[in-house]
Amino acid sequence: MEFCPRCESVLIAEKKSNSVVLICRKCGYVKKPAGDIVAHKQRKTKKTVMVDDMEKEVLPKTGDVQCPQCGNKEAYWWSVQTRSADEPMTQFFRCTKCGYTWREYA
Repeated sequence: MEFCPRCESVLIAEKKSNSVVLICRKCGYVKKPAGDIVAHKQRKTKKTVMVDDMEKEVLPKTGDVQCPQCGNKEAYWWSVQTRSADEPMTQFFRCTKCGYTWREYA
């Protein structure tokens, strides 16, 4: 999944002529994909699904934490309810530099 550099919306894969391009539906930005995009046909709905062969990290980032491993100040984050419902959620972080993952309890 890729995002528009102008407005940060999700770029949607669309077939144009004989090639596939990524288009922002919000601002109209058009980009040729960097990796190979493969089109798969679905049998029941007859729609085309575009699959990007490259794995992307799509988690939000924060600059308010410091990695305990390397000291980097930017990390991806996500929250999970690991304890009972009346307890606060556990927040996980993954360093954008070294990939170290740690958690913080609220």
